[in-house]
Amino acid sequence: MPARTTTRRHSGTILICGTALAPGVAQAHSFGVIYTLPVPFWLYAWSSVAALLLSFLIVALMAAQPLQHDTAALPRAAPHRLPAVLVWSLRALSLAALALCIVTGLFGTANPYGNFNMTFFWVVFVLGFAYLTALIGDLYSCISPFKTLALLAAALLRSDKGWLRYPQALGYFPALIFYAAFLWLELFGGASPRLLSQALLGYTLVTLAGSAVFGVRDWFRYSEFFAVFLRLIACLAPVRFADEDSGRFHWRWPLAGLREMRPEHWTLLLFALFMLSSTAFDGLHEAQIWVSFYWVTLYREFFMDSLGSNPIAAFPKLSEWYAHWQLGWLLASPWLYFAVYLAGIAAMRLLLKRRHTLMSLAMAFMPSLLPIVLVYHITHYYTLIETQGIRIIALASDPFGRGWDLFGTATWFRRVFVPDSGFVWHVQVGLILIGHIVSVYVAHLIALDLLKSRRAATLSQLPMLVLMVAFTVAGLWILSQPIRAAP
Repeated sequence: MPARTTTRRHSGTILICGTALAPGVAQAHSFGVIYTLPVPFWLYAWSSVAALLLSFLIVALMAAQPLQHDTAALPRAAPHRLPAVLVWSLRALSLAALALCIVTGLFGTANPYGNFNMTFFWVVFVLGFAYLTALIGDLYSCISPFKTLALLAAALLRSDKGWLRYPQALGYFPALIFYAAFLWLELFGGASPRLLSQALLGYTLVTLAGSAVFGVRDWFRYSEFFAVFLRLIACLAPVRFADEDSGRFHWRWPLAGLREMRPEHWTLLLFALFMLSSTAFDGLHEAQIWVSFYWVTLYREFFMDSLGSNPIAAFPKLSEWYAHWQLGWLLASPWLYFAVYLAGIAAMRLLLKRRHTLMSLAMAFMPSLLPIVLVYHITHYYTLIETQGIRIIALASDPFGRGWDLFGTATWFRRVFVPDSGFVWHVQVGLILIGHIVSVYVAHLIALDLLKSRRAATLSQLPMLVLMVAFTVAGLWILSQPIRAAP
């Protein structure tokens, strides 16, 4: 028996070492280095929990009465309109950017760091534009290249209504499916400019077909996942686009959009939770503890009997299963968060003596999750903007990676920039804490609007506070895993 135990231990060690070298198994998603936390994790966790508890008391006192000015546009603020020439110029630029991403991926260099489309799409658009949306509002609804193409196609067909009526029972499930496919491409599809171009081209064709069948308005409301994603982020912005096709907008107080939200389908809640859970999964799925659990613990305890104790022979089959393992947990993650969130809402409902249905409460408090979604997204990915995003200036001069210098910037920012690890960690901790405090504040305001009672509103937030504390500690722990030195 001791000999078999030793074999299991050595086999697991060999496998975990192999995963670090094998392509397609341990796929690096972001840039970074392994380092020790500036201070112990437990100190960050306890201090953050203490600050969150204190913030709850402060918020309960400051938000004792609903604010009279934060649910709508600024007093007597007339609607504004972006100049038509600006709107059409931005639409033309977005179309050109989409076309350039597709063309450079198909005909440019295969080096992901030397091709324009990888940096522009993954870093400038997916990250940078999302963060910008939290400040400037849902500008994407005006300048989306996919929507511009759909509107042009509708003009040729002389109808934007669609051939079929969108089935309202589906809710946002199409957007969820596209979002899951996007995340798979991001995490497991491989860093390939050609694959990205093919995905963008395919998504464009699907969007045009969906808009023709169900109508431009309904398709971009329920099915185009970039539109859904950015529309949720835009609820935090001090700008509300009232007429997205003409660029008409109103100024409003920051975060007012969260109180204005009236989610009409539970799948929008699931989409928001997927935004949160996928970021957490992205931070966890490459962590040492996660990789070791599969390649050492599961292999030693469950797979060794069927695959044998020879790790070299077991490696191909384990690698195949690992891909399914990762995808399965990614798809399961929003449902796990959904269950945790509903448990907190159920506790709230008990405290309120069941005066509201479970789903009505869950939908009402969904907007309070969005500040957490945004700060998690920023903390996990913002270093990519620092390290790779700045290279878009050089790539604009040489988009195909053929040695061009169209604008004289091809040699700019060649030196690799490595952010200070301690500074990054402290920024991450601060952003997560701020995001959760804002969420506590927004949830309290929503409770005041919904329950019309200071006592009931404060009482209802106790389960939400437990959720915020749990999300804070879990988020900090996940962020610490990729940068923790191996024992």
